[in-house]
Amino acid sequence: MQKHNVEELIAQVENYLECLKQFNQFLTRARDKKFNAEEETQFLEIKSVLIQQLELILSVVQSETMSRDDVHAMISTAPSLRALAEFNDGTLRGIESQWHKIFIAGQCILGQLKVKQRNTGKGGGFFGFGKAA
Repeated sequence: MQKHNVEELIAQVENYLECLKQFNQFLTRARDKKFNAEEETQFLEIKSVLIQQLELILSVVQSETMSRDDVHAMISTAPSLRALAEFNDGTLRGIESQWHKIFIAGQCILGQLKVKQRNTGKGGGFFGFGKAA
């Protein structure tokens, strides 16, 4: 993989992590029951972006820490802000726990990519990271 490809992938993972942060902010809004119809639409859009970006990332990066099934389960558990607002506190804590696991896995991928970026810049290779380009 070439340096510019690594940089593009880093940007994608950083964008993915920002979307995960927004998802978490929406969880807080639902817990507080303070959201409007526009935010409900934005929440659905964030979920869509998260799934699409996940597929893009996992098509290039093989990760033992980030599971497609974990992300899909979290997204599926949160159909809407309205539904989240009706969940009990234990269920919301469970979703937050899933979110945290996924967020940390994304940070691991980002760190690995930054190491590869540094090594690529020094003429090093990818020595087995990700799929063959």
